[in-house]
Amino acid sequence: MRTLHFILVGLLLMVITPLALAHGVADGDRAFLENSKGLQIIPYIYLGAKHMVTGYDHLLFLFGVIFFLYRLKDVGIYVTLFAVGHSITLLLGVLSGIHINAYIIDAIIGLSVVYKGLDNIGFFPRFCGFNINNKAAVLVFGLFHGFGLATKLQDFTLSDDGLVGNIISFNIGVEMGQMIALFGMLMLVILLRKSSAFMRYAFVSNLALVSAGLMLTIFQLSGYMWGTV
Repeated sequence: MRTLHFILVGLLLMVITPLALAHGVADGDRAFLENSKGLQIIPYIYLGAKHMVTGYDHLLFLFGVIFFLYRLKDVGIYVTLFAVGHSITLLLGVLSGIHINAYIIDAIIGLSVVYKGLDNIGFFPRFCGFNINNKAAVLVFGLFHGFGLATKLQDFTLSDDGLVGNIISFNIGVEMGQMIALFGMLMLVILLRKSSAFMRYAFVSNLALVSAGLMLTIFQLSGYMWGTV
């Protein structure tokens, strides 16, 4: 039981970590992206995986998605829907040059975390009188998460030489990072489920997701308002 308390505390600390760093790009990575030319498959795979593993907003949403999924088949379906969604808009956003304000996209990503936390505690049927199609919601929010990834790459001057292959490689890395993070989150959820107090942990954890999502949304909306003044 004490181990579970430490795990839960660790989760809560992750949630309240300054979410502004969710999409931070290290100076070395920035220099590489702006100076590299030609096809760079392995480096872009690495950068994609690194970005996903350190992307707190993506991971918090994914954690909420799998929290009450008990069959690996269901986990696979939902994770695939999320992957399809963010792959489409990541590739489309960068390769077609579609630009969307990064603050607005990241605020919507924050709301996706809020939604999943509320959904997991039964907020919508209890207080709103309706249910949301979870599969459709995961796919739609996946599209916004992909645009969130795209806006970060659009901050850099990327060479057209090998761009398509590099962006595909980056997306492959994102999927690899997602699988690595997913394994860790599944282990955590499985461990929590072994406790007789699982439902209490579940409520606290998902309430923390709601709080984290609201923090991220407010932070991004504040950045948008101040940035456009």
